[in-house]
Amino acid sequence: MALVPDVVRKLAARGVDVLVEASAGAGAIIPDALYTAAGARITGDAAEVWAAPVVVKVAPPSAEEIARLGAGGVLIAFLAPLSSPATTKALAERQVTAFAMEAIPRISRAQAMDALSSQSNVAGYRAALLGAETLGRFYPMLMTAAGTIPPARVLVLGVGVAGLQALATARRLGAQTTGYDVRPEVAEQVRSLGSNWLDLGIEAAGEGGYARELTDAEKAAQQQALTDAIKGFDVVITTALVPGRPAPRLVTAEAVEGMKPGSVIVDLAGETGGNCELTTPGETTVVHDVTICSPLNLPAEMPEHASQLYARNIQALLELMLDGEGELKLDFDDEIIAGACITREGEILNAAARALVEGAK
Repeated sequence: MALVPDVVRKLAARGVDVLVEASAGAGAIIPDALYTAAGARITGDAAEVWAAPVVVKVAPPSAEEIARLGAGGVLIAFLAPLSSPATTKALAERQVTAFAMEAIPRISRAQAMDALSSQSNVAGYRAALLGAETLGRFYPMLMTAAGTIPPARVLVLGVGVAGLQALATARRLGAQTTGYDVRPEVAEQVRSLGSNWLDLGIEAAGEGGYARELTDAEKAAQQQALTDAIKGFDVVITTALVPGRPAPRLVTAEAVEGMKPGSVIVDLAGETGGNCELTTPGETTVVHDVTICSPLNLPAEMPEHASQLYARNIQALLELMLDGEGELKLDFDDEIIAGACITREGEILNAAARALVEGAK
């Protein structure tokens, strides 16, 4: 859910009228009564909700939902501006002022609005649990009268927010953890968690905290080195993403074939093709006796806390947009407001999104 009762209560205190579609929170275990108690009004008329001056949601809207938006209204959601030109184009044509949560500048002042990080935390945690649940072996070392069970070895590829959370969670479960990223500066963060660092000698530090795309030669060298390393791990969790581009292929078919039977790969990059060459996005498959899991929306598996975190991100952004009386006042001189806005008055403001739309024509 884009809003939870606690956030509704705080917005209501600012003078904001909140309208919630009936049963919208059911999947997040939030009954309508809690929204009503927090000061929201419940309606069974979806059209009324979509016609509101400001609409907040989680996933990108469908074409039908965009058609319901009031012309000149404001939409705040994940909008996939770098991968869904049709959505961006439709929002511009509808004259909607659209703010993409993934386009919020990654600056210190915007940390409270950083929904990418909040949801990545959830995904990394769930990925570690999924790996432990799927693996038919113990995670911690066990010393018993029947002998000693060595700890499971877990490798995390891509050490951003999701990767760090996956490492921390797997280590708390008792696994021997190792992290790898093409950005060498994150090695210290990996080691601070008590995890090992896998050094393959390839660097790809980029802008905005993301990795740059590797050259073909670098990709080949990286994949061969990873192929050799991966074979010794029980669980491999991959989180490597390059915004607006297909996910880099880090785990080759050769690497999968060389893993011990019963090993597990959890591929969090399925939405953009997957980091594993043998991944089937959205499905769990078994190849060469290795289980490959590719969930597409792990945060939804923890709906209560994922909703709480996302709603707080939305709240922080909305409070930046409201004046002292709770009225919407958009200051496009503010770098957060300007950076997050992808369409306004029929124009596509985000340069990369505009290029995608023009290229799709």
